[in-house]
Order: sequence, then C-alpha cells, then structure tokens
Amino acid sequence: MTGIARKPNIRRMAEVALFAAITAVLAQIALPLPSGVPITLQTFAVALTGCYLGWRYGLTSVIVYIALGAVGLPVFASFRGGIAVIAGATGGFIMGFLPMAALCGLGASLRGRVTGIALALSGMLSCHVCGVVWYSAVTSTGLLPAAALVSLPFLIKDGLSVATAFYIARIIAFAAAKAKGRQSYDIRSNGG
Repeated sequence: MTGIARKPNIRRMAEVALFAAITAVLAQIALPLPSGVPITLQTFAVALTGCYLGWRYGLTSVIVYIALGAVGLPVFASFRGGIAVIAGATGGFIMGFLPMAALCGLGASLRGRVTGIALALSGMLSCHVCGVVWYSAVTSTGLLPAAALVSLPFLIKDGLSVATAFYIARIIAFAAAKAKGRQSYDIRSNGG
C-alpha cells in the first residue's frame, strides 16, 4: 500500500529509548582529565547501541540522546547538557557519535567478525576525527597537538570498548532471540 505510513514498531521505539537512556547513564561514569575530555563509557554505550540496534535504529537512538542533551537535560558526561556543551571543545566527539553508531551497526550486520569489527573501529576513528577537528577549531589548537591531547590517550581504551560492545551485542541478541524461541539470530534482522 503505497502512500500509507507504516505503523510504528513499539518494540523498536522502546529499544531506541532504552539505549539512549543507557548511553546517558554510562556517560556519567567519568574520570575527568585536565584536557577537558573525560574518560567515560560513552564510547562503549554508543558502540553497543549501534551493534545491537543496527545502523538505522542505533543512529536514531544516538540522535535521541544528543537531542535530549541539546535541550538541556544533563545526559552528557559530568551531568552536563545544553547547546553550549555541543558547541564547546568536546562537542565534536558528541557529534562524532552519529557516524560511529551507524558504522558500528553496519559492521554488526556483516557476517564476518573481523570485517565487522574493522568497520565498527572505523566508526570509532571517525568519532575521534570529528572530536579532534572540533577541539582544534574551538580552542585554536593545531590538529596534531589537539590529537595528542584529546584523541591519542583514548584510542586503546575506545578500541577495546568497541570490540567489547561488538561481542556483547551479539550475546544479548542471541539471548533475546533464544528467549523468543528462535534458534538463531541475525543482527541484520534487528534494523541493520
């Protein structure tokens, strides 16, 4: 039936909201650093969101998370919110969560684990590129010094977070499928 909007899937909407909330909670587990970029579990949460929900719903969940923060809810690290946080020095990392969620979701939809993790890691790298460029522009710092300050110290932790999220998403998806009585689970059936 062309021209008729499909009914919204309540389960998908609930999952999108749930993962936006999970991201907000894990953002508060933060260790502040002098650079102003704290060590948080946001990267893990965004990767888990994309890997479990797939690229479309994972991206939607991250958009919801960013929108909640943009209107002032304290969902960003250190219970901060508002446009000023997004426009600030670390805002590029927040905006970088968008391609990260999408690429993690695309990576999870692939059959090959190595290729899937590689695509998910490229999402993490795109987040770091956004963060470094943004930080450099806002603070008038050169790109290399900005990368040394706000990206390089986090690469190993973030890489491990993405790889862990990739596998945890598969475990959760398998358990959910098993609970529903299905024999197997394909992440591509989850919006990827």
